[in-house]
Order: sequence, then structure tokens, then C-alpha cells
Amino acid sequence: MADRPSGAPEDAAPRNLVFLLSDEHNRDVLGCYGHPFVQTPNLDALAQAGARFGAAYCNSPICVPSRASLATGRQVHELGAWDNAAPYTGAPRSWHHLLRDAGVDVASIGKLHYRGGDDYGFTEELIPLHVLHGKGDLKGLFRRDPLPKTGTGNLAAQAGPGRSAYSDYDTRIARTACDWLTDRADRRDAPGFALFVSFVMPHFPLIAPDACYALYEGRDLDELRHGLDAPVDGHPVLDHMRRVSDYDAHFTPETRRRALCAYFGMVTRLDELIGTVLQTLEDTGLGPSTSVIYSSDHGDNLGSHGLWGKSVMYESAAAVPLILRDPRLVPGTVVDAPVSLVDIAPTAAAICAPVVSDPAWAGTSLLDIARNPPPNRPVLSQYHATSSNTGMFMIRQGRWKYIHYPGFAPQLFDLWSDPQERHDLGQDPSFAAVRQRLDTVLRSQCDPEAVNAGAFADQAARIAANGGRAEIAASADIPFTPAPA
Repeated sequence: MADRPSGAPEDAAPRNLVFLLSDEHNRDVLGCYGHPFVQTPNLDALAQAGARFGAAYCNSPICVPSRASLATGRQVHELGAWDNAAPYTGAPRSWHHLLRDAGVDVASIGKLHYRGGDDYGFTEELIPLHVLHGKGDLKGLFRRDPLPKTGTGNLAAQAGPGRSAYSDYDTRIARTACDWLTDRADRRDAPGFALFVSFVMPHFPLIAPDACYALYEGRDLDELRHGLDAPVDGHPVLDHMRRVSDYDAHFTPETRRRALCAYFGMVTRLDELIGTVLQTLEDTGLGPSTSVIYSSDHGDNLGSHGLWGKSVMYESAAAVPLILRDPRLVPGTVVDAPVSLVDIAPTAAAICAPVVSDPAWAGTSLLDIARNPPPNRPVLSQYHATSSNTGMFMIRQGRWKYIHYPGFAPQLFDLWSDPQERHDLGQDPSFAAVRQRLDTVLRSQCDPEAVNAGAFADQAARIAANGGRAEIAASADIPFTPAPA
């Protein structure tokens, strides 16, 4: 349990927040989470100065639904944010809205992946990235009868050192954040602020800046696959995903090695950029009055279980890094209680505007959880998007992870004895009571069969509203275009 540091005055609580978000950061590719060689000194120092949450999860392992839950503090099934073609529109209201209404300046810099053109509760929205044409990935709406995927071989073919639009964009994001903080420090009479700095790396393409890639080039594939080498398990829902999204089939040992070097390089470059923002926070004198949160919208499988990208409930995809630095917490605290991104909304309110709350929020302030970890707290994650022939519902509670697939056998993992999820206990009769207990926990939060049917029905309606299968199949893929400078 982490109480207020001895002698710390009550007014030590900050009124400002810098919330740093990345995209697709595998939790275990981070020094403070135990990786043996990845270079992340700035995030490691942030964790040492604050609290690190060892069992944190996204509420859906894909960008758009995860970010909608993060913004609103609500679960995916409450929002109907099923997939990457259901972007957040500003309704229901976000924690950004509530803080702004309470007099807090709420600024966003970088990737949002909302619909665009709506009111999301920000006082400023700088160099944003939203979904394509306000609609997003319509092709991903076809799940049981998917459209052919193109370009799955590019993930392997492009992997290596070089320059990408994403790394250039992230450099702009960091520079803009540093400028914003420097300007803010000159406004001593300004109200409190919440600054949301949202990076894109280490999201693919797997291309890292040359210097960062070179840090890992000398390591062989076995070293690079440390913790990322769980075998294919043969579950039918996941086999369907591997057939539809066949990224792994295109890798050779050499391109796999290059891909992992690039991913680690992107993580290190992300850490460097975060370091510039954190250093500016200190240089401007804003550090003592500002809490800092770091997390990611989901992880990346990186070839483990024969999968790349996200979209499943394995730890590599559904777990996220989560760090909170706040003077009310004992430095170096490690919190084992499960948490998720819906806990960000009440945390932001507790930091910036303690009188603000919303009864619809599904989460709890991370400050409270870190100081008084609740026993047996469950968290929920779910997936209803591209390449899945049924919904996925995950409950993490204590040592157990239970995954319910409507119409298919469940999965069960003991994460204390099997952290890489190599041994599925989903049909082992010895664990029937554990599965039943966790299934009851799941059904206390939602009706998975009804939610699954509702997701498919909503997606069918949106397919029809967008011209049907043939028209969507013929639509062109549009390349990444960041906001203008």
C-alpha cells in the first residue's frame, strides 16, 4: 500500500496533468517492466519516481474503441464503439468536457483517432490525426465473411531502419508539446491545465530512425524474441484471425529479426521524445505542480502466438504500460491490482478538478487504487472488430484471465504461473469452478451474447448504409496524412 509520503503537505497535490499516450506499445518492451535490454531511460525514471501498474489493460485492443473508452470512461459495449469504423463523436461527454467546464484548460496534441470536426472537450486541438473521412476502416466491418486483406506482406517487407511519416509526426508532436509548456509557464495567472500528448509510435510500419535501429542491430533473433515466442495454440477463433490477417506468414527469420529491431528502435525513439517533454516540464518550473501519466492505447503481439498487431486478448495485445507520477504516491510503488484505461477519467478529475465526477464512469481513480489496492478487483476488455468471427470478452481478476468467445470454447490462463499464456486451461475439468466464477463476474458487467449480437447487427446496418459489400470493397485505401503544420 502506498500512502502519502511522510511529511508531504496536503497542498502538495498538483492541479495540472500531462497525459502521455503512445500507440501499440507492448507492455513488456519497456525497461521498468523487466525487459532485459530495451533502452527506455526516461520512462524507467518516470516509473521510479511514481507508481507502475503491473496489470493494466486497454478496454479494447484496437485503436478507435480503445480511445473512445479512454475519452469517456465507459466500456465499449456502453458506447457501441465496436470497431475502427465507429469513431468517437464527442458524445457521450468526455472527461475533457467535464474538466473544461470546471475551468481547466484541456489541450490535445497529436493523434486522437476520433471522427474529426466535433467538440471533444478540448480548449485547443493541435496537429490532430483523426480517422479517414470521418468514417474509418469500413472494410473491417466484414468479420465472419471478411473482405480479402491486401498488403499484409508489407509489414515484413518494410521492416528496418529509415524515416517514416509516423516518426516525423511524433517529432512534431513532441516539439509542439515543449512549445506549449514553455508558453504556459509564462502565464502564471492561468488556470490549471490537462495536456494530452498523443504519439503514434511504435505503431507499424516497422521503421525506426537509423540511430535507434542501430542500438539493436547486433542482437540475434533469439535475443530479440525474449518473451515474444509463445507458440500457436489452435483456438478456432484465433485460427480464423491468423487466416484473415496473415501477417506472420510473410516473415522469414531475417525479416522477423529486422522487424523486432525496428520495433525496439521505435520504442527507444518514443522514449527520447517523451524525455524532451518531461525535461521541458522541469525546465519551465511546472514539474512540481504537474502529475504525469504514461500509457498506450493497446499493445502489439510482435509475432507471439503467430500474431502481429493487436486484436486479441493475449497480454501482448490487451495489456498496456501504465505509469503515474504524483507527489501523493511513494516513489517506486508497484501496483498489482488490475486496472484499465477507463480509470483515466476519474484520475484526471482527481488531479485537476476533484469536485468533478460522472456516475457513468466505469473506473476508479488510480490515485485511490495505488494507495489502497482493492482485493479481487476485476477489469473488462472486449473486441468486436476486424478479422474476428465472434466477440471476445476478457475478465482479469487476481491471477486469472478468462476469455469468453460466444459460440466457442473459452480460454483460461493462470498469469502467475504462466505469464506468456502458453497453457490454456479453458477446457481443463480441474478448473471448471474457476471458469464458472469468472463467467459470473463477466455477466455481472454485461450480457456477452446480447452484446455480441448487437455488435454484428450494428455493423450490418453500417455496411448497408455505406453502399454494401461491393462498394466498400472497391473503396481505395488512403495513405496516412497528418494535420498541416
